[in-house]
Amino acid sequence: MSNALAIAGVTAVLRDLLDSGVVDHQLTDTLGAGVTVSALPPDQIAIEGAAAAPRLNLFLHQVTPNAALRNTMLPMRDSAGRRTANPPLALDLHYLLTAYGVQELQAEVLLGYALLMLHETPVITREAIRTALQPDPVSGALLPTVFQALRSADLADQVELLKITPQPMGGEEMSRLWSALQARYRPTAAFQVSVVLIERSRPVLTPLPVLTRGRFDPALQREVGVAVGAGLTPPFPTLEGVLAAAHETPATLRPGDAVQVVGHHLAGTNRSLVLRNARFGLEQSIALPDATLETGFDFVLPNLPAALPVGIWQLELQLQRPGEARLRTSNALPLALAPQVTSFPPVAMARDAAGTLSVTIACEPALRVGQKVALLLDSREAMAEPFAADTQQLSFAFADAPPAGGTPLVRLRVDGIESVVVNRAARPPVFFNLRFTLP
Repeated sequence: MSNALAIAGVTAVLRDLLDSGVVDHQLTDTLGAGVTVSALPPDQIAIEGAAAAPRLNLFLHQVTPNAALRNTMLPMRDSAGRRTANPPLALDLHYLLTAYGVQELQAEVLLGYALLMLHETPVITREAIRTALQPDPVSGALLPTVFQALRSADLADQVELLKITPQPMGGEEMSRLWSALQARYRPTAAFQVSVVLIERSRPVLTPLPVLTRGRFDPALQREVGVAVGAGLTPPFPTLEGVLAAAHETPATLRPGDAVQVVGHHLAGTNRSLVLRNARFGLEQSIALPDATLETGFDFVLPNLPAALPVGIWQLELQLQRPGEARLRTSNALPLALAPQVTSFPPVAMARDAAGTLSVTIACEPALRVGQKVALLLDSREAMAEPFAADTQQLSFAFADAPPAGGTPLVRLRVDGIESVVVNRAARPPVFFNLRFTLP
């Protein structure tokens, strides 16, 4: 593959192609003046005065993704975010070829020869690329600095060859383009070069080759092969839903909740639940008894304030399926571990002369330093007082607290996850009695 110098390398190759054509067709003799081939923005080219001269100019005005190759080698990362491939950046380059003349017909002559050269070179060979970027016997030290760098563009080594295609451009589009360039229009032709493949060399994670499809059967002296079954349900342990029986809030659990998990192919031995939290880098296993029920199981979420903080967790089931010798792991099911206020009435509550209400509550699980904590009394919210260590007790100050004697519903919010206050197991749903009587 090419590297990031490939775009400049293509322009340099095209410039060399046109420059060689000027020499081969003896355009200097035809025009009676020297011809310059450049790759400059049109607004930087002198068209009047002593600096004006016959010229062919290449200008890269647009770069677009190549639709055919942009999605190759995807995906590029596995489920853990590790790089598994280096997909190339596939680009099409769009050029303007402009001819400048200082006398009558010079521009037309130059443009005609230039278009003929591009027409006769629809594909740029690898040899032509190497000749343009690595001239021999010319010493690289004699080249300008940027051209010395292009010698390492690896453009000739990319899989796809460079193809030159004329590109029609209407008068309105051409007019807008030259107006944006703030340059005087000269005879111009548009063409496209495709495709440039740019790839960055990075180490990737490469899996080992597959030795057998399924387990090896010693009696048959061959692999068992792929198991085939009828039906749309895949024959792998799959978790489909998790629900706390006490409140039935979807995918939200509290410490100590009795939990129901549904899915399929969940029977087996050596079963255990694995809870993982990416933010804190935690992992907690919960042992489960062997079971023959394929569609679900129950467990109790342990109340471990230090080990299971509030946050988003991934739930997986590990088990050994009947007739299999190795453990299988189910899909990961996301769930929220919610906080809950455990002090009713609160640990402390008082209102000062200015009407500010101070409330101190106890909660579980323990809150960690860096977590964003807020207490809500009905719709009024107050942020927690700063805490320097993990804690299960927090203080809040409400400047606009509800009036004395009120019984607002109390909610605790940690990192956007609110405590469970609605009992969805009731029909219709009702609020739990999580209220303070305010002084």
